[in-house]
Order: sequence, then structure tokens, then C-alpha cells
Amino acid sequence: MNDNSVMKPHDYPRRILLAVTGLSPQVLTETLYALAAQATDPFVPTEVRIITTRQGAEHARLNLLSQQIGWFHRLRADYHLPEIAFGPENILVIPTATGEAMDDIRSPEDNTRAADFITEQVRDLTADANSALHVSIAGGRKTMGYYLGYALSLLGREQDRLSHVLVSAPYENNRDFYYPTPYEHAVHVTQGSKDVAYDCRNAVIDLADIPFVRLRMGQPRRLSEGHITFSAAVTAAARATLPPRLVLAPGEGGVWADDEPIPLKPTEIAVLSWFASRVCDGIPDVRWDDPEAPGEFLDGLGRMLGTAGGAYERAERALATCKGDPDAIGRYFEPHLSRIKGAFREALTEAAAERYLIQQEGARGARRYRLPLSPDQIERRGWE
Repeated sequence: MNDNSVMKPHDYPRRILLAVTGLSPQVLTETLYALAAQATDPFVPTEVRIITTRQGAEHARLNLLSQQIGWFHRLRADYHLPEIAFGPENILVIPTATGEAMDDIRSPEDNTRAADFITEQVRDLTADANSALHVSIAGGRKTMGYYLGYALSLLGREQDRLSHVLVSAPYENNRDFYYPTPYEHAVHVTQGSKDVAYDCRNAVIDLADIPFVRLRMGQPRRLSEGHITFSAAVTAAARATLPPRLVLAPGEGGVWADDEPIPLKPTEIAVLSWFASRVCDGIPDVRWDDPEAPGEFLDGLGRMLGTAGGAYERAERALATCKGDPDAIGRYFEPHLSRIKGAFREALTEAAAERYLIQQEGARGARRYRLPLSPDQIERRGWE
């Protein structure tokens, strides 16, 4: 760790290299060489993972891990790299809708499956606070690289990196080249009618670091902590850039914000609806010392739930005991406001939720509360 205690990617105890590959698994060893053997400030992975298709997995297994060829093991030995967790179980094959290994990505359905699978892998790897993820998009089909890079943009953290490896001619795209060896090793290139040998020691590899916008804070917690699809993550990120929109429709099941359902109980819906009504009526401020406030809330609750319901009767009894005491009225409403806040923060991102949270201002005894929205940002359905 450096002097100012800001951790760099190589400081993390779990360091992961994640790459997409097709029929050229060389991009894995080329990237690993650039990161761990060539870099001035090396990033030596503790584990490696590949995302590929069925044929790509076979190429990776035979060329990188087999005892006879094993270019991954050769690279580790040649450059004295420590143990790195990478075996057949780390070669992740994109599944079809029926769970079989995907042969290739061709149809729209294949693209959707690939996007969701890649996004889910990135979500899993970035869920560990003790990990740093380095993503390479050099291999595989272009769509695979696009999905992997976009998934990192949606879910990546400060310590995560994105790169593309560049190999000098004539080694680039040579099926026999895997990395610059520290000893003489020839690869052959057909030039015209001649077979020309080139020494791998002379190959030049550059790792192009790709800057990316980190949108993880623009993702709802349920997407970054639970199952996630690529389209849902993109939609959530895009929606967070638009103006807030609150939909209140108790008859349809509740409340929506940014097109996301907000899980609120009936009394909390009534509290939020009361604040929204005041915004729409041009009197947004609510004060606990306003003698009309309890009755105004109960009127709305009664219209929503009926006055014979248990929730209404409990609220009526509780507010009756307050007897016009602003502090007591505040103690009744504060737990409801707290639960509303928690529900919005659970369903949305911190920044998106903040736009909907009931705000307070003023000194104790004259404190005012309001919903920080304008009437055109509130839609009320099924209201009288």
C-alpha cells in the first residue's frame, strides 16, 4: 500500500484477470505477460477467468492448460510468476437457453444470452470488496468485447481496469505466438512463397489502458447485489439521467419512482400521497405544529383505505393521543418517513433516491417538511 493509504489494483488480496476469447486464446497470455511480466508496476493476478464459446473453450484448454502445450504454464515458469488459479473450471462457456454450451454468437437470442451471462460474471466478481478486476476485451467476437466493456462500465469500481492488448507485426494474429519469450523461440510466417522465421524475443506488446465511465453508483442496489440482466442494468443507468417521476396509484398496487416499484405499506403510501398532494395543491410545506395536519392526513388515509380498516383506526387512535402536541405528532410520523426513505434507497440508487426523499428544514419547533418534486413530476392515478 502506498503512503497515502489509497489502494492500487495490485494492492488488493484478490486480483482477477477476466478476458473474452474466441479461437485465439493467445490474448490471455499476451495480456498476462503485459500485466505481470512487463509492467513497471505489475498486476499479478491471483486468478484468471475466460468467457468464451464451446469451441473457444476447447482451444483455451488445449493450448493454454494441456501438459503437452500449456502456454499458460510456460509463461508462469519463464517469468517466475507465483501460483495463479486457472484451470478448466475457470473457462466459462456462455450457455444457451437450454443450458448447453453455446457454439457461437449469431442470433439476437444468442446476443441476449451472452450479454446477460457476461454481466452476471462481472457482477459476481465486483461484489467482493477485497478484489480488483482487470478486464481484457482483446479477444472473442466484437460483441463479446463490447458487452464485457459495457458491463464493467455499469458495475466497475475505482480499482477495476479495462484494457486491450496490442502485438507488433508479424507476431500479431500468428497462431503460434503466445508471448515474448525470454529465450530464443521461433514462429514462422508465410510471406509470399517463403517461410520466414521470427524470434519471439523481439516481439513488442503494448497494453492499451481504456478509460471508462463508472456507472456503478447509478445502479439500484438490487441490481448490483442480486441477479442482473444486461438490459435491466442499461435501462436503470439511462433512467437515472432523466428527471424524477413519481407515480402514486394505490388502486394499482402502490408507488413507482423512475419506473421502479417502491415497496411501501398502505400507511406509508398514504403519508407519501399526503405530501405529494400538497405539492400538487401548491402548499408543499408540512408542519407538525399545524393543527390541521393530523386531520388532513387522516382524510387522505380514509379515502385510500376506508375509515373502517384497522390501519385507519390505529392511525386515528395514535394521533388522538397526541392532542395537538407537535413533538408527539412528529414522533408518530418520523418512523413512517424513515421507512419511506429506506424503501426508496432499497429500490433506487443513493443519488436517484435522494431526489424523492422528504426533506426537512428550519429550527426545532418550526420545522417544515416537503417532498422535493414539482407538480409535473407527480402522477396520481385513480384519485378523486
